Amino acid sequence: MNSIFPALTSLEQFRQQFPALAGKGYFNYGGQGPMPQVALDAIFQAFQYVQNAGPFSEEVYAWVVQKSQETREAIAKELNVSPATISLTEDVTVGCNIGLWGIDWQRGDRLLLSDCEHPGIVSGIKEIQRRFGIEIDRCNLLETVQGGDLVEAIVKHLKPNTKLVVLSHVVWNTGQVLPLTEIVQACRQNSPQTKVLIDAAQSVGMLPLNLPETGVDFYAFTGHKWLCGPEGVGGFYVNPETLESLHPTFIGWRGITTSKTGEPTGWQADGRRFEVATSAYPLYCGLTAAINTHQSVASPQERYQQICNLSKYLWQQLTELPNVKCLLTSPPESGLVSFQVTGVSHRELVLSLEKQGFLIRTLRYPDCVRACVHYFTLPSEIDLLVKEIAKFKR
Repeated sequence: MNSIFPALTSLEQFRQQFPALAGKGYFNYGGQGPMPQVALDAIFQAFQYVQNAGPFSEEVYAWVVQKSQETREAIAKELNVSPATISLTEDVTVGCNIGLWGIDWQRGDRLLLSDCEHPGIVSGIKEIQRRFGIEIDRCNLLETVQGGDLVEAIVKHLKPNTKLVVLSHVVWNTGQVLPLTEIVQACRQNSPQTKVLIDAAQSVGMLPLNLPETGVDFYAFTGHKWLCGPEGVGGFYVNPETLESLHPTFIGWRGITTSKTGEPTGWQADGRRFEVATSAYPLYCGLTAAINTHQSVASPQERYQQICNLSKYLWQQLTELPNVKCLLTSPPESGLVSFQVTGVSHRELVLSLEKQGFLIRTLRYPDCVRACVHYFTLPSEIDLLVKEIAKFKR
């Protein structure tokens, strides 16, 4: 199998930068990516600096501004956007809530989402429905896992007054990659007022991205999954053309402008308007270091191709097991490989594998098991995982 690493020894040396990979087969990147040591060091050193310099000092405040901007720039490079379009958040859900609650909802407005969205997002949408009297439509993406037109599955549920479409770029339970550009174009054709909010939990750090080309309005993501940064740092992209139509909901000093007397005068002119107040700023240093680690290896396109090579390798081996059925009938275009094992409890399988040093997870809908591969997953890890799955008996 071709690799972006020149030799296996080079790959193994790279993997040594990730303490969590030692002594285990790690297949949970879609849940949380392991941090490289350089990110851990950056976080510790940043906390130490803040304490030594004096946490609430002019020096540290200037440092916070600098590190925040460096993190926006590192993220923006991955997304091919301007740093000014990025709001720093805690996680995907916070970003989605910025988009969901910042819209001027009116009774009778419609929101379209798929049947594969995360429960944390769906629950927020239901509360918006309760408060504002909007109508919710659902499109069925799960029925397309055996083949089908993803765009058509979405478009046929659009209505003239569909105000927002909420989808995942990479579907977290099936591993499907949605054709985002085509979907956004279809929504625009439906109505210029139809906006698109993307849950990007599984795409940032995996897919090569150029968000301006897609035309997407809102894109919420995290740093702790495929980017392998610390939990507690994420981001939210807002299309500059949509910025003024989205209103801040949670409001704090980082997002506002003030007069000389400290009186609030308005919002920050860029993505900072959706930031609220004090954060664990040393975590920003950890995320920046993690992103730089990936960018030092290969381009996003090269990393993504290696992910697809490895997920295909895993998918092919699983399809050869008589009691295993992969959700997708063709190799995934992502690092997520979901499958079902007949005659066994999926939870018991996952717990048994964890005792053997292989970390994967169960999903409730559909009832299945998900294994994730990153660009630095070892083919030998995949071989051993498949061997253990083949041996498992209830």
